Amino acid sequence: MTAPTTAMVLAAGLGTRMRPLTDDRPKALVEVGGRALIDHVLDRLAEAGVTRAVVNVHWFADRLEAHLGARGRGPEIVISDERDLLLETGGGLKKARPLLGDAPVFVANIDSVWIDRGDALGDLIRLWDPGRMDAALLLARREGAVGFEGEGDFFLADDGRLTFRGEAPAAPFAYMGVHITRPGYADGGPEGPFSLSPLWRASAAAGRLYGCVLDGDWMHVGDPGARDEAEARLAAGK
Repeated sequence: MTAPTTAMVLAAGLGTRMRPLTDDRPKALVEVGGRALIDHVLDRLAEAGVTRAVVNVHWFADRLEAHLGARGRGPEIVISDERDLLLETGGGLKKARPLLGDAPVFVANIDSVWIDRGDALGDLIRLWDPGRMDAALLLARREGAVGFEGEGDFFLADDGRLTFRGEAPAAPFAYMGVHITRPGYADGGPEGPFSLSPLWRASAAAGRLYGCVLDGDWMHVGDPGARDEAEARLAAGK
């Protein structure tokens, strides 16, 4: 399977839980281990073969655009402007559709940092099969994750197919913020803000949602405490 060379990076959120660190900057520019969160994900994507990243902006958009313009390394950055209205994950993907081309894309959050003992994004690329799948998600084991306090999102079948936790008290795997999908996956969503989650639920019900699991340490950097924990884990992992 050909690796995606374009990514959608979801960087427009308000970062409310990250305050006071986001009082003067977007969450994407909060630093962990000496690098902004968005640089962690863009560097990962570049290593996986991404040459062009569409980044949506809203909160402190000018500051984020200035940072991206000064990066001085790939991937090429294209801005999807959500200054007027924050569109959430599904709405953001739908708005950016004209910028994404027609080939499959990575879609990535900016609040995941990880230590990779394998080849996580390479595994995701090798899993992706558009004939069988609507989306292929990168997962992390709930146990041992930094900054994730939920009861897990998914069960994973031997063939990689995902089912949602549903009524179960817990599930072993959490979505860790990166997936591959078709650029038009959200085109049928409503106008305005909406989440990708209902689309994933429909795909899972149809047997078309798949995933693979990170071999490494996942840090969900959602608040200042998780940022501090992630810095300590990164330092210990070097």
